[in-house]
Amino acid sequence: MRTTRRSTLVALGGTLALSTTAGCLGGSGESLPDDCDGGEVETVESLSRPALGPEDAAVTVDVFEDFACGHCATFSNNVYPQIESNYIEPGDVRYRYFDYPIPVDETWSWRAASAARAVQDRTDAETFFSFAKALYEEQSRLGEDGYQFIREVADDHDIDGCTIAAAADQEAYREVVEADKQTGDDRDIPGTPAVFVDGTLLESYEWDTVSAAIDGQLE
Repeated sequence: MRTTRRSTLVALGGTLALSTTAGCLGGSGESLPDDCDGGEVETVESLSRPALGPEDAAVTVDVFEDFACGHCATFSNNVYPQIESNYIEPGDVRYRYFDYPIPVDETWSWRAASAARAVQDRTDAETFFSFAKALYEEQSRLGEDGYQFIREVADDHDIDGCTIAAAADQEAYREVVEADKQTGDDRDIPGTPAVFVDGTLLESYEWDTVSAAIDGQLE
């Protein structure tokens, strides 16, 4: 379920080792490819939470990430796959994703998040997580040729890459991302990635810590 700015206006008219400081990925990637015109992308104000695993799973894991955060890339590449295979796929964990642009990078912390949410909006949670993982796997490309990179990854997922790149450029999902960031602020997260197991913030995002916390809740 999503809410667009347009629909809201119509309705109104009718009625740890964490990243904590801003940095920069550097490089270019500041404009859409010359042959890429995604047009104007509708601004979206709300969108369902990206989540995997049964809604009634025994344990809920909430993770707050920044797409430009190096530690988040480490978590996505090394820890998340183990959570997926050991707990999500067997049905023991409901895994929920939250955007938390610190921002590590003033441009890509926000725009990559909008790109990923645009993918979610046009597909499903599974594709969102696959797209996000692909961005983390080659994170440095965001600072080198960010829009082209986003376009390629979207195309690889059978989604129009120019539209997703345009959603990033226009930050069409900024309000969705800002709402997640506010949730993180309300939960006093110290940086990213921040991992909660059944509402408790873990001291580390490393696999041993995460798995021990989940196992403790499953006992």
